[in-house]
Formats: sequence, structure tokens, C-alpha cells
Amino acid sequence: MIGHNYFVYITTNPRKTTLYVGVTNDLPRRLHEHFMNCGNSATFAGKYYCYNLVYYERHTRIGHAIEREKEIKKWSRSKKEELIESINPFWEFLNQQVQEE
Repeated sequence: MIGHNYFVYITTNPRKTTLYVGVTNDLPRRLHEHFMNCGNSATFAGKYYCYNLVYYERHTRIGHAIEREKEIKKWSRSKKEELIESINPFWEFLNQQVQEE
């Protein structure tokens, strides 16, 4: 498992009113999928247009990433906002930054 990357991430809609927490092993691909699902009411992220990345963290073990995702999903909105602002105080959309890495 050395060299593996897993990401716990938070996306939001353009007005920053809804948050989505997810986990993936390919963050650029997953962000593209969220964007392509915009307006799709069959998925939470699609229904609420949550395709703008505002937070992510990298893990080397999938088990740790899944545990962290579950932990964050249980948090209140204000606690999630504190987490986002700890690395992204202005809630900038990080999609382009991730595409360039």
C-alpha cells in the first residue's frame, strides 16, 4: 500500500450553502464526476450542485480515509466550517489547484 493516496474531501455548491463530504482515490476524477452530475437528483452532490472543492486531506490507507470521512459526516455544520477554514479561510474553490497537482 506504499504510495497509495486516498482523499477525504468537502465540496459545496456555488452559493456555499450545502456541504458534501466524500472519499476517493482519484480526486480530480471525482470532482469531474460531481460536476457532470450537476442537477441529477439521484445523487446528493448532484441534487445540490456540490462540485466546488473547499477542503481535502490525503491519507495513505483507505481504512483511515473511510474512518475520517465517517467522522466528519457526523459533525455539525459549524464544526465542518471550522475544518474548512483551518486550511481555506476564504472558502476559495480549490478545483483548479487539484487539477494542476
